Amino acid sequence: MDPLEQALLNDYQRDFPLQSRPFAQIARAHNRDAATILQLLEKLKKTGLITRVGPVFRPNTIGVSTLAAMEIPESKLEAVAKLVSNYPEVNHNYEREHAYNLWFVATAPDQQHLEDTLLSIEKLTGIAVMRLPLVREHHIDLGFKMSLHGKETSPVVKKRISIPITVRHSTQPDDAIQKQLIVEIQSGLPLVERPYAEIAHKLGIDEQEVMRRIEIMLTTGAIRRMGVVVRHHELGYRANAMLVWDIADDRVNEVGKQLSAVDCITLCYQRPRHLPHWPYNLFTMIHGKERQNVEQRIEEIVQQYGLSDTPRATLFSLRRFKQRGACYSYTQPETHFQIASNG
Repeated sequence: MDPLEQALLNDYQRDFPLQSRPFAQIARAHNRDAATILQLLEKLKKTGLITRVGPVFRPNTIGVSTLAAMEIPESKLEAVAKLVSNYPEVNHNYEREHAYNLWFVATAPDQQHLEDTLLSIEKLTGIAVMRLPLVREHHIDLGFKMSLHGKETSPVVKKRISIPITVRHSTQPDDAIQKQLIVEIQSGLPLVERPYAEIAHKLGIDEQEVMRRIEIMLTTGAIRRMGVVVRHHELGYRANAMLVWDIADDRVNEVGKQLSAVDCITLCYQRPRHLPHWPYNLFTMIHGKERQNVEQRIEEIVQQYGLSDTPRATLFSLRRFKQRGACYSYTQPETHFQIASNG
């Protein structure tokens, strides 16, 4: 991988330029032209190293979302995973090491649509879905700097703040143009010299208005970050662990704040328990290259923060069935029922 490709993957995961010719600005910083940058981004997308260049929406600000888990008999896992992945509302879908072995994230424009989706999955599979909606976010994900050569096992996470953020009610787009804008950008910006102008043409508004609306979503936190969205597995980070903790309710904010500051922890969320089968209420993620080193890092965290007696579980991901950006608007929301029923 040449230095320019590495720079695109590491340095533009956030703070993507909000100006008429953003790729030309990036090109000037590297003494190249915009066409070269666009060609490289197209290559990175085609080879699966990135999913898109665009926004990452904060959960439950544009629409609603939940983490969900199912306990699937091994003989049915692939079939159920395929069915779940066929839903456009599902953006991440993984097998993990646990009795609850299928984990996915579902998003929707509103709570009723989300619940209908989960009920449909339960009806078609005959298996209960454990719902784990976000309660509090302790860590703002701004991407992380990866070692794309050598043996580094954990990324250095870029963190702006690590104070608890309580999730409010979903903020729905307040007009038709805003809804159309979200549809246009949720899968990424067009890789053209003037992406905001192309979007504006589709919406029948001017380029400055598109940039103004995106800037407002960034300022208010509806967009968590704007930039290159990488695929960690393809870049060598294959030992990915969801580390969950059973923290006393009166300490969960304190521990969440502590863990969110750890350099290798990429996500830190509070979610509800589901007793008696799921006692854990604090969720953290660690991405690494080698399992042994991730396990060593976990033990260091446990010792450093005095968590040896705290019940916990480590769920390494085994298979990735689906990974893409969240979709909050659908042109044909009924399609997933047809696909699922035929699966």
